[in-house]
Amino acid sequence: MTEIFYSLQGEALTSGLPTIFVRLTGCPLRCVYCDTTYSFSGGERLSLDAIMADIEQYPCKRVCVTGGEPLAQPNAIHLIKRLLAKDFEVSLETAGALSVQNVPPAVSKVMDIKTPSSGESGKNLWSNLDYLTAHDQLKFVIMNRADYDWSKAKVADYKLDKKVAAVWFSPMFNVDDSQVAEGDIPTVPNLARELAEWIVADALPVRFQLQLHKIIWADAKGK
Repeated sequence: MTEIFYSLQGEALTSGLPTIFVRLTGCPLRCVYCDTTYSFSGGERLSLDAIMADIEQYPCKRVCVTGGEPLAQPNAIHLIKRLLAKDFEVSLETAGALSVQNVPPAVSKVMDIKTPSSGESGKNLWSNLDYLTAHDQLKFVIMNRADYDWSKAKVADYKLDKKVAAVWFSPMFNVDDSQVAEGDIPTVPNLARELAEWIVADALPVRFQLQLHKIIWADAKGK
């Protein structure tokens, strides 16, 4: 366990709503723009009872299980089932590299599709698409026009807009400052503007997304 905290959801369909975040430790991926590298290792070993007790202290029935990669933890599904049994509304943020087959259908899965510039597109487990439902969501993090074109093709090839509740296209937010300074990657405002314009020009059936927590709290932990 890396952290449990109470804040506003910064993205996806529950964006802006008070949410309890349960961040589990560990991730098999190393995306270049990752903003939670501190969750790759360390953490604290807690029992499910202790985790539930911590969660239940907050005045909220909405929980987001995230990471790292939460499904890398063998007891993640057991935790989710405990939450559902207590009538929590549960969402799961997953990188899409590990199977979601055993995630209970009541959970809203928010699954990444890793774009080429992430450095981890080879880890996409495409069979996961078979286990998505109409209340799940997909997210593409876009770093450049090549990522956009690749993502647009995947949406069309797999008819992703018909498969889930929402397909999100988000501009990259975190990356090595030197890459931006050297001109390899556009600054966030410019990339966001370009991405918005590309979506509008193509009338793409996706939703543009900025991460509210980054705008409000930048990179503060526990926010």
